[in-house]
Amino acid sequence: MKDIRINHAQKGFTLIELMIVVAIIGILAAIAIPQYQDYIARSQMNRVYGEVSALKTAAEENLLRGNTTLTPGVLGYTTSNLISSLDTSSFQTNGDGSGAIIATVGTDASTAITGTELAVSRSAAGAWSCQVTGRPASVYDGSFTPSGCN
Repeated sequence: MKDIRINHAQKGFTLIELMIVVAIIGILAAIAIPQYQDYIARSQMNRVYGEVSALKTAAEENLLRGNTTLTPGVLGYTTSNLISSLDTSSFQTNGDGSGAIIATVGTDASTAITGTELAVSRSAAGAWSCQVTGRPASVYDGSFTPSGCN
């Protein structure tokens, strides 16, 4: 007579094992999602800073040629999905070469930075600086500010 053995090995996962996996995924998601959203806001602010800073060279060239009517078009600005408005009017009113290029972050950006204003300012002496304004401190996280800005 042949010896017939039936294999009764476990096939699949138990309910408790599945619950543990779901709990671990939930904990990881609770930590990772807010960190990801902060990363997105920081990277978008850095992109806005880069786009506005790129206009400094054109502003300097125009100011050296005596042109204080610096519109976004004169500076070579092309639209951005992160910037809702770009203001350069302070160069015209100051007349001494000082002024600011002010970008307002639009609604296509992360909600944590929507409405924030990033200003790249030029002093009459020709020194450039950067400030982030337009959002209450209770809403805006300072870690979103690009390095080199206040």
